[in-house]
Formats: sequence, C-alpha cells, structure tokens
Amino acid sequence: MVDLFVYGTLKPGEMNYAAYCGDRPHSFEPAWVWGQLFHLPRQGYPALTPGQEKVEGILFHFDDPEVLAAIDPLETYEEGRSPLLNEYERQRQEIFSPAGTTLGEAWIYIMALSRVMAHGGIWIPSGRWSGIDHPPKGLTGAGLA
Repeated sequence: MVDLFVYGTLKPGEMNYAAYCGDRPHSFEPAWVWGQLFHLPRQGYPALTPGQEKVEGILFHFDDPEVLAAIDPLETYEEGRSPLLNEYERQRQEIFSPAGTTLGEAWIYIMALSRVMAHGGIWIPSGRWSGIDHPPKGLTGAGLA
C-alpha cells in the first residue's frame, strides 16, 4: 500500500483527481500536515513549503504501488534528479487526523520557498486550497471548464 497526502489538484473534486487517482483502487480520509501553503496564481495550483502551520488535505491509501510513478510527472518530480531541476520534491512526512492523532508517515510533494516566491506565491492563511477559491490568474468562473 502507498500512502500519499495531497492538498491541491489531486483532492477529490479537483481538476487532477479523476485522471490520476479516480481509476486506481484507494481509500482516503481528511488529514493535515505541518507546513505553509501558498497559491501559485499563474499556475493555478498550490505549493506546500516546510513550516509550522496546519495545512489541510486528504490522505490517500492506494493499493497500486505504481501510483507515485504516475503522479511524479504531474508534480515535475524525478527521483534522483537535482532539486534545482524538480518543481516539487517528494518526501515522507508525518500526517495527522483532524483530531490531531498521528496517522504515521506518508509521501507528500513540497516546494522550496525560494521557488514559491519566484512563482509569485500567495500565502493561504487558512491552510486550505481549492480550485474554485483560487483559479489561475486571469480566469474567472466562466473560464473554468
């Protein structure tokens, strides 16, 4: 089993869920991690950096051991490649239930703060991202299919 914490476009109901997660056998539950969440307005998706704030998301439990190999290209991550060339880094991090109980470690994609700033990242104080609340810059509700 592969555990993966997601906080953006891979969550159920978001734009990449169906293509990357929907057809793979899995279960999921609400969860959170310590970090700092940003919206990248030009890209239309979020980025998580190390930090001391609660960031809400979903903890997936996938049956398919190849799920990370399928998701890595979406996150512009290649194992063994220099972090300077990867958009995100995939790491293991402790995950918590909504009540604060540890759920163990899971894979998570994080971005370096310097890269977030270069992308014009906007801090999300709530620690919660959705594509409806944070569309790509220049698009409004009518422009989002």
